[in-house]
Amino acid sequence: MKIAIIGAGNMGGATALGLARFIPEIEVTATAKHQETLNKYSSSRIKTTLDNAAAVKGADLIVMGVKPWLLKEVLSPLLPLMEGKTLVSLAAGIPAATIKEWTEGQGIKGVYTVIPNLAIEIGESMTFINEVFGTEETRTVVTGLFNSVGKALLVDEKRLGAGMMVASCGTAFALRYVRAATEGGVELGLYPREALEAALQTVKGAAMLAEAHGTHPEQEIDKVTTPGGITIRGLNAMEEAGFSNAVIQGLKIWK
Repeated sequence: MKIAIIGAGNMGGATALGLARFIPEIEVTATAKHQETLNKYSSSRIKTTLDNAAAVKGADLIVMGVKPWLLKEVLSPLLPLMEGKTLVSLAAGIPAATIKEWTEGQGIKGVYTVIPNLAIEIGESMTFINEVFGTEETRTVVTGLFNSVGKALLVDEKRLGAGMMVASCGTAFALRYVRAATEGGVELGLYPREALEAALQTVKGAAMLAEAHGTHPEQEIDKVTTPGGITIRGLNAMEEAGFSNAVIQGLKIWK
């Protein structure tokens, strides 16, 4: 399979790197507006070009990695070249009905809105997929691709926005906790590098522990919060400062 990534910025570039790294049997071509953007892929097996049309002509599946406000402008001249191909858009916030209106009648086999996160580069994305239209074949191909670089869920459009907040924006939210824990660790006496390493490994280990046991997070929390201990006192102090509510309210800004 040949895949074209149109717009190799942060998310498009991470997607290109992840697909090329973890699915060696596919061929990935990435495009950008400026050569400087493409130079960072010179050491990878990703092909690069400044010519969007050439990339689309040679591809079976096209991934639009441009910003949402640029999607129609960049996509429109490429649509006549997409007959018989599958289209994936990484642009968040554009209704499925709008994308369907733009793409119907072009002979495209399937159109999908896909929301990965930056961990796709290392094969650990949580990706949400909404089918605008397609077939069983295109659905299998798209979900298979993104399951190869992490985990993928096929959802309706309503849940796509929720998935974006929890998983895509959630990368920033999780790292903001890591930053806060690092700063707290330094205040307690750790060197900055020690505090950062400890915070990152603890978040990684906690996530893997809950996943391995298949438990609700609170069950794992209960194992650490001994009666009268410092963990429960720390948790209560965080809750008093609004920790859980702050996270929930941050997620709900999408509504």
